[in-house]
Amino acid sequence: MSALDMAGMPSYLENTGPRKGLAAWLTSTDHKRVGILYLVSMLSFFLVGVGIGFMMRLVQLTPFANLITAKTYNALFTVHGVIMIFLFVVPGLPAAFGNFFLPILIGAKDVAFPRLNLASWYFYMSGAILAMLSLFTGPGAPDTGWTFYVPFSLHTGTNVSLAVFAAFVLGFSSMLTGINFITTIHRLRAPGMTWFRMPLFSWSIYATSWIQLLATPILAITLVLVILERVFGIGIFDPAKGGDPLLYQHLFWIYSHPAVYIMILPAMGIISEILPTFTRRPIFGYKAIAFSSLSIAGVGSLVWAHHMFTSGLSQFAIMLFSLLTMIVAVPSAIKVFNWVSTLYKGSIDFQPPLLFALTFIFLFCIGGLTGVMQGAVAIDIQVHDTYFVVGHFHYVMFGGTGMAFFAALLYWFPKMTGRMYSKKAIYAAWFPLFIGFNTLYFTMLVLGWMGMPRRYFHHLPRFNTGHDIATVGSWFLVLGILMLFGTLIHALFKGEKAEGNPWGGVTLEWTLPSPPIAENFLEIPTITTGPYHFPQEDQA
Repeated sequence: MSALDMAGMPSYLENTGPRKGLAAWLTSTDHKRVGILYLVSMLSFFLVGVGIGFMMRLVQLTPFANLITAKTYNALFTVHGVIMIFLFVVPGLPAAFGNFFLPILIGAKDVAFPRLNLASWYFYMSGAILAMLSLFTGPGAPDTGWTFYVPFSLHTGTNVSLAVFAAFVLGFSSMLTGINFITTIHRLRAPGMTWFRMPLFSWSIYATSWIQLLATPILAITLVLVILERVFGIGIFDPAKGGDPLLYQHLFWIYSHPAVYIMILPAMGIISEILPTFTRRPIFGYKAIAFSSLSIAGVGSLVWAHHMFTSGLSQFAIMLFSLLTMIVAVPSAIKVFNWVSTLYKGSIDFQPPLLFALTFIFLFCIGGLTGVMQGAVAIDIQVHDTYFVVGHFHYVMFGGTGMAFFAALLYWFPKMTGRMYSKKAIYAAWFPLFIGFNTLYFTMLVLGWMGMPRRYFHHLPRFNTGHDIATVGSWFLVLGILMLFGTLIHALFKGEKAEGNPWGGVTLEWTLPSPPIAENFLEIPTITTGPYHFPQEDQA
């Protein structure tokens, strides 16, 4: 694939139509602009979620135990979960970087349904606005937690119905994105772009899109039933009316555990893009990684009841779901083995994206191992509903998806903006971020093993030291995040102009100018080699 000389062509950042300014962005069907809209929106909500999490940790610091009321704490807990799960982690990598780069990576000029793509962002923003309104309207902010567990969510006097409806609307955004990406990959690949010539990020988006399309409707129906029961009292989940609260848990986790893979599969895909670029060698076990993405999507949809080992399932069901939980760890382990093998004897160029990619691997392994521990029934019964679960969840979601999101942002920032950031500032930001992350969440694992229940406003004095250490860790974590974002915002306005291919990448996006032109390619490329074909001298 030879680089294309497109100097002087208008980029997607320029106003080329009759509309100017904000109106041009809000009505644009260019997949790159839609990706930027998602990115800016999600990062804004992410910072709000970080602020709420910071406040929750501050309350757990012993001198600040009475800073807010228990009711306010429960509301903050719920809103933090809704923002981070539904507004950042689930849509994160697919909606932002998938929108921007998927068509480019497969040699297409746009997604299959550009208007539907823009509509998905409007559904996303509508759901986000409804979620925010639920905090400030009605009898009070929802206080159920992001899972909206019945029967409490049926009887609480807070504004649960609006928050549940917000999640319902957000589900439409996810489904539309999934339909669009599946169709784009099937129908718009460039000539010669066979399935096994696609970059692995495209494979991960493909697997994720099927989960979005097939699992999200289950959640949508479940949330509608909660609203109907709250409004009309029809008795589907309420045991006082003959309903079954365990039915809600089954329906909720049939979506929400596959949703974990909606979050983590694209993260794994971006790691599989970064490692070849900075080791100057093809990814080890390309087909194994591609098929493992599909395996994770398939088997991961069958393990939902491991969230319910303490709910009274039959012994056979417990044994079956424990076994499936262990099996789903295998394709994830395949990926980790192949990533480490790619690093072996590579010509490693230690740039900021690689630093965050390696951070992802380390933190994700901790999250994965603690997940396998909870797949073992005896351990799960011991740590169920403790801070151990909270620590594990954040190692997977934030240590996994979050760090991969930062890695993707650092990797593709020059291509998206045409600007280069300060590498030294990114390295400086990584230290408090990494130290703070592990101080905060590993301490949670220890607290959970000691028996500290999750979702508690106050705690026993014997947990004071652990909570104080975790809270101090949150300060370092927030400092690192602010330093990271501050560096990127400064680079956006003051950074040096980026080269077309600053990292020496060999996938299609690096053949385009930075930022890419409208419709990506002057001529659709013809693909003749695999996605990670480096010149021989680079691999020597």
